[in-house]
This record gives sequence, C-alpha cells and structure tokens, in this order.
Amino acid sequence: MNPEAEGFQLLAEGRHHSPHSILGLHQDGKDWVIRALRPFAKSVTAKGKKESFELTHRLGGVWEYQGKGKLPGDYRLVTSYESVSDWVSDDPYRYLPMIGDLDLHLIGEGRHEQLWQALGAHFVEQSDSLGDTSGVSFTVWAPNAQAVRVVGDFNSWDGTSYPMRSMGGTGIWELYIPGVKPGALYKFQILTKAGNWITKIDPMARRTEVPPATSSVVDVSNYVWRDKDWMNQRARTDALKSPMSIYELHLGSWRGPKNYRDLAPELIGHVRYLGFTHVEFMPLAEHPFGGSWGYQVTGYYAPTSRFGTPDDLKYLIDELHNAGIGVILDWVPAHFPKDDWALARYDGEALYEDADPRRGDHPDWGTHVFNFGRTEVRNFLVANASYWLEEFHIDALRVDAVASMLYLDYSRKDGEWLPNIHGGRENLDAIKFLQEANATAYRRNPGIIMIAEESTAFQGVSAPTDFGGLGFGFKWNMGWMHDSLEYIQRDPAWRKYHHGEITFSMLYAYDEKFVLPISHDEVVHGKGSLLAKMPGDHWQKLANMRAYLAFMWTHPGKKLLFMGQEFAQPSEWSESRELDWWLLDHHPHAGMQQLVSDMNKLYVANPSLWELDHDHAGFQWIDGGNADQNILSFLRFDSKGNPIAVVVNFAGHPYHNFRLGLPKPGFWQEILNTDAESYGGSGVGNFGGVKTQEHQSHGRPYSAEITVPPLGSVWLKLS
Repeated sequence: MNPEAEGFQLLAEGRHHSPHSILGLHQDGKDWVIRALRPFAKSVTAKGKKESFELTHRLGGVWEYQGKGKLPGDYRLVTSYESVSDWVSDDPYRYLPMIGDLDLHLIGEGRHEQLWQALGAHFVEQSDSLGDTSGVSFTVWAPNAQAVRVVGDFNSWDGTSYPMRSMGGTGIWELYIPGVKPGALYKFQILTKAGNWITKIDPMARRTEVPPATSSVVDVSNYVWRDKDWMNQRARTDALKSPMSIYELHLGSWRGPKNYRDLAPELIGHVRYLGFTHVEFMPLAEHPFGGSWGYQVTGYYAPTSRFGTPDDLKYLIDELHNAGIGVILDWVPAHFPKDDWALARYDGEALYEDADPRRGDHPDWGTHVFNFGRTEVRNFLVANASYWLEEFHIDALRVDAVASMLYLDYSRKDGEWLPNIHGGRENLDAIKFLQEANATAYRRNPGIIMIAEESTAFQGVSAPTDFGGLGFGFKWNMGWMHDSLEYIQRDPAWRKYHHGEITFSMLYAYDEKFVLPISHDEVVHGKGSLLAKMPGDHWQKLANMRAYLAFMWTHPGKKLLFMGQEFAQPSEWSESRELDWWLLDHHPHAGMQQLVSDMNKLYVANPSLWELDHDHAGFQWIDGGNADQNILSFLRFDSKGNPIAVVVNFAGHPYHNFRLGLPKPGFWQEILNTDAESYGGSGVGNFGGVKTQEHQSHGRPYSAEITVPPLGSVWLKLS
C-alpha cells in the first residue's frame, strides 16, 4: 500500500496521529488539494464565497478535490447523507493549532503555571470572509495514546470524523472544532497501545454534568468580580498576626440541597451572626460519589455541578468577600478514585498514578496515589492549586491528607512499600511537589494561605521552603485535638490524673504555625458529635462543651469548628441530611450558639487572643499545674503587652474566693463567663469583674479573689 493510501486507511480506522497532514487544504507547488473525512456521505462539496468544488470519494470516507493555480479562500463543507441533505459545516482541519509553542514548551518542562489556559476545552470566538467560525479548541494530554478523537452531543457521540492531531513528544493532542457552542457535552475517545478504544472525561474540564452523569461540559465564564477591595486588603494582610476563626461546612448538608446562589444570603447571615472570619468548604471539585464528601475527586478543575455552574460558585465567593468573610477550600491532591471513565489509566497506561501498586495504590481508601515524580502530573496539581486561587478568588487551600503523601509506608505493612533512593520512607517526590505547590501559590497570589492537614511529627511543615520546610502557612494541630478530646471525654472526677493531656500542647505550640481543628472527622463514623463526647447528664454535657470551646478559643492557634457544633447538635453528622436546626428553638442550644457568637466577637476585637499566636511572648501560664482542682489559668498578650486572663474549670463544682495571680493592678472586667444564664449556664460568676489586691500569688505582684463557675470558663480583661 502506498503512503497516501495507508494514510487514508489510518484515517478510516481512526488511528492517524496527524490527520491535519492529510485533511484540510494543502498546497503542493502550484497545485492544491482539499480533503475531508466524511464516512457514509453521498456527496461532499467545498463551497467558497464565489466558487464550489465537488469532492470525490477516495478511500475509507476520505473525500478529495485537486485544484490548480490560485489557492481558494475560506470555504465550508456541504455534505449529503442518505437521511440528511446539505449539512453545512466548517472544516476543523483547515485550522492551525490553537495551542502555542510556548505552551508546549512549558508543559514539556512541567512549568506551565496556568495550565488550564492551555489544556481542556476553550470556546474561541472568530470569523472569516464567510461569517462566524466560532468553535471550541480541545486539547488533552495522553502520551501513550495511538490516537485520540473528540466525541460529544455535537457529533452524536461518534468521533469517527473528529480525530485529533498529535503535537509531538509532549503527548498533547489538539483539535479545533468550529460550530461547537458553550454548554456542549464532550469526552475523549483514546486508542490505547493495546488497540482498544476507551472513553474518558477531560481532566482539565472546568465544568461537568450533574452526577451521576459524567460528561465534561464546555464552559465560558461571564462573571465580573466585585471584590477588588477585599483582594487588595488580603494582599496587605499578615495572616499569622490576624484573627482567623473558621466555620467548616459541607455545602450539601448544611441547609439541605440548595444551589450556590440561593445559599449565599443564608450562609452569610449565619456566619456574620456567629462572627467567624472565614468559612471552609469541604471539597467542591467534582466527585461522582456524594458519600465521599468530595474527597474522591474526578474533576480537579471543575466545581461540582450539584449546586450550579462555576459562575454560580464565583457569585457565592464574591458575596462572602463583600460581607467580609474569607473562603477556604479543601483541596485533595493526595489521591484519586479508580473510576474507569476518569483519571485512572487515563490513556490505557498508568499515567497520573504510578504503575507499581506499592506506590500507585492507596490501601485505606481504594484509590490511586498521584505519581508525584512525573513532571506533567506534578504540573497538573501545582497549576490546579493556582487555578482555584486565581479563577475563584479562594483565600486559602486546606490540603487534605498530607501525611499520606509524605510517607511511602503510610498505612502499609512491611513488603507493601518501596523505599526512596536513599532507602528511607519519605516520599521525596511528594515533598518536592508540596514545596513547589506552596511556593508557586504564595508567589502568584499575595495574601493567600496554604494549610496542611498533617497528623505526624514531620518537621518544618509550616517552615519556608528556602529553609527546607514544606512551605505551608499553617498546620492543623492534630495533637492538640486528640489530646484535648481525650481529656474532655473523661469524668471530671478522674481528670486530675490526666492533666497532662490538656496542657501538653503548650510544649510544642510554637514548633509550627497551628490551626486548632474540631473538624468533620471528629463527628462521624461512630465518634458522635462534640456534645455527645462530653460526660454527664445533658446540662453537664453542655457545660463541659462550653468550657472546652472557651479553652479552645483562648489557646494559641487559629480556630476551626465544624458546622452543627455551634449549637451543640447531639446527633452525629450525616452528609445525607441537613443539620438539626430545630434545636435552636431550645434555650440551651440557642445559648451555645450565642456563646460561640460572643466568643468570636471578643476574639476578633482583642488582639491579645491572636496577634502573638505564634510567639512565645503571647502566652504565659498563671498556673498550668493545678491538676487537683482541674483548673487551667493563663494569660494572653498582644504586641503592646495588653493582657487577658483566662481561667478554665474542668471540675464539676465551682470555686469561690479562688485567688488568681495577675500581672497588673486595677479592675479586671469579666468579658466572658460560659456559665452565664444566657448561655444555658447556672449564673455563677463575678458580677462584672474583680479588683486586684497587692497580694502576691502565682509569682505575680497582684491578685484577685474570683469565683470560678462549675465546668466553666471566665475571661478577664484589664479595663
């Protein structure tokens, strides 16, 4: 078979890697030829502005017209079939690649920081002498593919006539299809090395169908942001020296299934009343299984369509910003599910994952682990972080399951993992990826925050990358969370024997930049709600919880509380139903919500509670060793030395005439008492405050006799 016939045959079989080299308009000396791929057509005509050319069928659906002299101008293909006559369409194969050489170069190097602008589906508005030629440029990375075709609702899901061209060693395939409109559904058909056709989503799709449907959707954003003031202020803000109180929520179960836009006023009203500075959304990237809560992502660049379009999500974020509320998004670069229509074995081979299951499979979650050592995969993830920060104005990313990335033996037994090149257990490629993702995000987006959910003692999680750290802004303090929850679940009668559990966190409080989390993970899978963890009867449970939250809000570190805990929901959280809002009709639960609101407002208004969170100068024990009385007492300071005294009583009875050492004389106002009747407490307190005496106590020159309520906390501020 001659080369020309062989090329026609490959086109007919859908296996040609460079269809543009045959199809479209080509010049050969003074001669020229127009070819079109139209299987099963009766006739094909290339129709220009003033002339037409009748194409002749050559082989396997390839039609051809050979001409001489001057090249024809713009043309359209008019095709007739048995059931359709005179179908007019532009010719995809007369266009040059829409992806540029610089894009290809950066992709090859793994340094394309705006990868979403080069790959995926992009609507291109243009025209020629015959009128509108707008369409969509499709670009996908599939280096192991023999051939790739575009299928969608615009071609009846038949990719025979839409083979893509290979862009060489980069593994990129490209095709511009005129006439495709925004909102079109599409996928890619990939011919594997084994000779099988598989159909896959677009990994770079910026929109998807509503699950369980899985098609990618051509998206065009028309959103105009209104948060310039917020973004400018953010860029000038030092997060370490700013208040941060985070309300974590699962969007689908907060108020039931509502769209992004309808949620905006309700969510803003609730968060503003509570006084939180930020909201944190559990993952909003597309995921097929709602029961994963978003942590098994298939569409890394697509906000879930369950709640609306990408522009709808932008509206929600914009509204939050204009209400003075920051937005944090859970990001899941550690692993991805094995769905055969998604990223797994994307082009028939292990691509995004490592081929060796000892590196490429996660035993706990039944998912694949990203191949962090592959340049293009690392680029995919690094750019994805920037995508959410830049395109959606996200203020912070909370990076999920960092520990699972750091260690090659994570959740693996001996013989189930491969050591690194030095024989160690650290995943050097993952460490490099995290450093690059953090450094890139901070460089490109002033004022953003990267937060690590990291549960081990790995050193330098929140240290700068140029000092060998991972480069995160903050780390979740899982040690504080586990120790404090262990302590608070104990009966008050036994707490004195476990006093170290509640104080131990101060031994390492400044090793990292910490966030104190009471997250969704602590109120699911049989763990019960925060209220349910508390000992005693219902009143005692509520009192314990109030005291615990007051301790949390005054402990060094930023704060995070999962939805429903603000009003002490007794039942465990379920993603399948909304929160028990009816509880707010009952005073004890409404009182808990009022306490959280008051604590947040006091927290934000008093720099002593946050300005030196990460500086030893911001905290002093008054008495951290009072185990017999189950009492903690300490001071918090701002940069000017202004103190707030905190006393937390984890005993089930009050203390009267309790002498508290204080650093300065005067009247110390009781700015918070968790036992106030308005919060559902018993009303034991200090009638607005206490006055110091020149009586040494706790190594300090002044002191005051105070009343400490049962299972309660008081905050005192020098007025």
